[in-house]
Amino acid sequence: MIWKFFIYAWRCWFYILGASITIILLPFLLLSILSEKTMFVFFFLARVWAVVIFYGMGMRYKKSHGYIPNKNQSYIIIANHTSMLDIMLMFLVVNQNPFVFVGKAELSKLPVFGFIYKKTCVLVDRKDSKSKQSVYGAAAKKIQNGLSICIFPEGGVNDDESIILDSFKDGAFRLAIEHQIPILPITFFGLKDFFPFINDKGKPGRVLVKIHEPVEVNNLKIESKNDLKKDCYTLIYNQLQIFRN
Repeated sequence: MIWKFFIYAWRCWFYILGASITIILLPFLLLSILSEKTMFVFFFLARVWAVVIFYGMGMRYKKSHGYIPNKNQSYIIIANHTSMLDIMLMFLVVNQNPFVFVGKAELSKLPVFGFIYKKTCVLVDRKDSKSKQSVYGAAAKKIQNGLSICIFPEGGVNDDESIILDSFKDGAFRLAIEHQIPILPITFFGLKDFFPFINDKGKPGRVLVKIHEPVEVNNLKIESKNDLKKDCYTLIYNQLQIFRN
């Protein structure tokens, strides 16, 4: 019972810490999103925000020997999604390639955070086919400005904890082919245990991260989308299986 109390208190600290650093950085964040030209400033501030929250929660991370992204290259970045800390960890791991997330449109309704979120992310309402189509045009503008796009291709977090990796949606792979941009797969190990979406579980700890070699899409046609998706899914799934064993 005492242990549960500490878990709830620790998770409450996440929201207190997140709200505090957001309020402190708010004036600078608002200035950084005034135009597309200042998005690189926003990316720096977002990394500061991520560092404070991730390390302030007692978390650490270690990179497994893997690929070092080319800072002059745009990517479609994908990773498995099991925790709210995935967002902070992504800013820490991919620190030389400014990127924007493709995220849920409903989060834009949150006060303050929603305004910044709407200005800095590509929003999608997965229940609206028109919204899903508009993602491609919005993402294209970000790519033209030299940004990478980050998508969690599972599309959300499954309530079934026994699922190692949920099935992938098409969006990331269609974007990669249409814009001929390599996919940068990343595997997060352990966040599902350290900071899951279940409120009575979790603990501070060190997460292992592996950045894989980019998956090239040179000359691929849209008809190859499913094969590309399968290859990326298998890569991350196999890494998670190795970690579990």
